Amino acid sequence: MKNKILLGATLCACALAWAAKDPVLMTVNGVDVPRSEFEYLYNKNSRQQMAPQPLADYVEMFKNYKLKVADARAMGIDTTAAFRAEMAQYRSELAAPYMADSALLNSYVDEAFRRSGREVQASHIMIFKQRNSEADARSRQLLDSVADAARNGADFAELARKFSQDRGSNSRGGSLGYIIQGRFPWDFETAAYSLKPGEVSGIVESPQGLHIIKAGESRPAKGAVVASHILRFTKDKSAADQAAAKATIDSIYNIVKADPSKFASLASRFSEDRGSAQSGGQLRPFNPGEMVQPFDSIAFAMEPGTISEPFATDFGWHIIYKKEQLPPPALEQVRRATLARLQQPSDDRFIPIRDAQTKRLEKKLGSKVNAKNLAPMRDYISANGLDSAFYVKYSAPALASTPLAVSGKHTLTVGEFIPQMRHLITPDRKAALDFFNSRFDYQYNQLLQKDFTDWLEAREPDYRNLLHEYVDGSLLYEASVRNVWDRAAKDEEGLKAYYAAHKADYRWDAPRAKGILVQAKDDSIAREVRAYAATVAGDTLAQAVRNKFPKLVKVDRVLAPQGTNAMVDNIMFGGPKAQPTVAGFTEVFMLNPELAQQPEEMGDVRAQVTSDYQMYLEQQWIDDMRAKYPIVVNEKVLSKIKPLK
Repeated sequence: MKNKILLGATLCACALAWAAKDPVLMTVNGVDVPRSEFEYLYNKNSRQQMAPQPLADYVEMFKNYKLKVADARAMGIDTTAAFRAEMAQYRSELAAPYMADSALLNSYVDEAFRRSGREVQASHIMIFKQRNSEADARSRQLLDSVADAARNGADFAELARKFSQDRGSNSRGGSLGYIIQGRFPWDFETAAYSLKPGEVSGIVESPQGLHIIKAGESRPAKGAVVASHILRFTKDKSAADQAAAKATIDSIYNIVKADPSKFASLASRFSEDRGSAQSGGQLRPFNPGEMVQPFDSIAFAMEPGTISEPFATDFGWHIIYKKEQLPPPALEQVRRATLARLQQPSDDRFIPIRDAQTKRLEKKLGSKVNAKNLAPMRDYISANGLDSAFYVKYSAPALASTPLAVSGKHTLTVGEFIPQMRHLITPDRKAALDFFNSRFDYQYNQLLQKDFTDWLEAREPDYRNLLHEYVDGSLLYEASVRNVWDRAAKDEEGLKAYYAAHKADYRWDAPRAKGILVQAKDDSIAREVRAYAATVAGDTLAQAVRNKFPKLVKVDRVLAPQGTNAMVDNIMFGGPKAQPTVAGFTEVFMLNPELAQQPEEMGDVRAQVTSDYQMYLEQQWIDDMRAKYPIVVNEKVLSKIKPLK
């Protein structure tokens, strides 16, 4: 009992200490605003102003801001599914940098950049993974034997032709040519870059399969080539068709050799690579090893700005126009690409990064896995695999609330976890247990992330302030749309009434040219438009002319003072002759022209009336909220806030 009293006293003391550090400055409709939140927004606002805003003025503006947020919550905007989903996503994105292990991520970036400066020759023998642990075990045994044979002098190329299931390379004795950083799975790439020339690796696992790798020479990275090509197919063609393809490519070559500027147009017309032909033969930038031989070696050997002679590949006859040789990627380019790859679950670094994050968050949060409740589930799977009986047993309501892991206020229960298993059925006990553990590790990590965002909100002022600013700003926006902007845009009667009551406020200091400005293709069209306009009512005239003479006229309503439109100035204010702004049109004139000294109707000043009506509606809204929601300011706390200098 004594221990409980002491614990309660300690917690109370901590709460009082925190409150003393961040006292309540204001309460709006029962919601406390701590001093730190007010200071954050006040200082941010001050930095964005040319001259600092007086504190007293900002306090009143801040009250209105919080009143709008309160009203948004009263309208239930914060409870809608769309709003809650958007806020959950933002909350997660905002917390992500706090969860990242910068040192680990930077180590991957640094290693990727180091590798990007070199290219290495690699050959491999690959066997695809299967959804059967026994079959994969047999594949490992086979590859172990093959690797031993290669290390003991057997010809690696012959072994690749016999055993490798990679159809892209087995016919070439497993050769992948020179490989570059970023094109292969990380573990495969790590092995290839780590081996000495002629050395054979142990078994390397990738998401697709099991490999043994033999390294060759390395060289400085060549970068990428920017080029266009023209292709005439010969693959699977008769001898006559192949000869015709050669004759065609020779003819094209003679033309582009004499005039390289014709390359793009000839590629569009004659290249049988339809994907690139649509863009004048342009290929995306490619690195060594990405193109078939000898296309690859020829392209990299060429000088920029040159055109190759015709040459053959397995696909047909080509001509290359090399435009540019790009250098190896810069550090920032490698950083962006590497970090993007690390976020993909298919990347073989994704799981290690996630597991490291799990350990780090678990330690920080004091979270725990309930090993006692997990053990019988794992025992069942180890004995039986995953079968329907497992799902029947652990989907029972009596077990739904059984905790599997706890972090803060969040608990992962059996009832929440079992649906994540997606009712996978497999008698393969090892594969089943691997799947169970993988799904649990993922869900446990999600639980920790959820709890960590709560931890951040409670303890990290920068995170909390940014989160609250975004949430409140979104609520304020939605409430303003409903109460002000949509009303002003849609309330035609209200706009008219407001204009009628304030008509004297809308005056011009100079007359306006008013009417319909028409640009016509030629004088005959202009005559037809004038004749037609005489038969149409004024309110529908502009659209009627557009519909009657599509592509022959450009029609615009205008209400413009002198000096804002050269064509209007010429017609209405005696300005110099102005050419139409539409290419190929020759005639400019106005329908129903007049020179208005002052606004004649609301439409003449609609934008200004709408803006003023919005301000009127907003002030009404604020007045209503000030009467509806109580505001209490702690003047003592407010007096301690110092404006930015």
